[in-house]
Amino acid sequence: MADPRPSLAAVLIVRDEARCIARCLDSVRPWVDRIVVLDTGSRDDTIAIARRCGAEVSEMAWPDSFAEARNAALALSDADWNLVIDADEWIERGGEALRAWCAGPRRLGRVTIVSDGAAGNATRNRITRLLPRGVHFAGRVHEQVASDLSRADIDLTIGHDGYADAQLARKRERNRPLLLAELSDQPDDPYIHYQLGKDAQMRGDERAASGHFATALSLTLADANWRHDLMVGQLHALAKSGQLDEAIAFAEEHRGAWARSPDFHFVLGDVLLDCAMADPANAVGHWLPHACASWERCLAIGERPDLEGSVPGRGSHLARHNLDLVRAQLAMLAA
Repeated sequence: MADPRPSLAAVLIVRDEARCIARCLDSVRPWVDRIVVLDTGSRDDTIAIARRCGAEVSEMAWPDSFAEARNAALALSDADWNLVIDADEWIERGGEALRAWCAGPRRLGRVTIVSDGAAGNATRNRITRLLPRGVHFAGRVHEQVASDLSRADIDLTIGHDGYADAQLARKRERNRPLLLAELSDQPDDPYIHYQLGKDAQMRGDERAASGHFATALSLTLADANWRHDLMVGQLHALAKSGQLDEAIAFAEEHRGAWARSPDFHFVLGDVLLDCAMADPANAVGHWLPHACASWERCLAIGERPDLEGSVPGRGSHLARHNLDLVRAQLAMLAA
């Protein structure tokens, strides 16, 4: 008797992912009917490992477009629903929610991606990854789902370690040329400027990042889901590129709009700490108390995992850690 449930496939594009592909495929296998892998030129054991893990593996030359590769992989799947996942990701929790979701109407599913970043920080993003048959991607890099279907959140958490320090070099070399090609085609696209800013930060060029973020902010709609991450990124980039006066002015201009963001106030506290280091004469009487007030505000708000690009701990232990350190320093100076 035929299975009446909608079918579900995990769909991946990969290249040289022997380090991590087994972890990914082992995490998805219990929850899907098929695993479809499209390899774009691996020179390591990625293909052999994927086949040992039960994946159906096809190959193609890298097309210099993530959307084109994603769409080619989706074309290999005949499933009713496709979970798009990368080899450096894995299901942390919520796999059991997939079947119930796929029994519902056609819409796009947004999952929570928790990324381990540089210096051990993590970020949370809601990204559209569960797609009904026939939905495709657009964009050479940081590709987006091109569909008018409604988006809804699914209680599925995916871990990601591709932004950890050890994995960043490959992304630095790969993404920038594709982003610049996209920018040449679409010079006024705010999302491309936003991603160029993030790419510049990844390369340590905070001055370039602030320029791209400023352009993105001038073009981005108020309800864009990445606007929170963009605002926090710009505040950080201004300060770390030495534009402290501009960072303070930016924070004052936008503080009201982000009164309930622990990330905004956490980074503002860091900016004020940088101001204290740059202006030691006014550190104790002005900058450090204001920095403490910003971190106290983080604790009053608490965690906000619903905000795009939020960092776990900024509404709790990270803010408390900074607050305790600076208060201890102030107490020593006052003794």
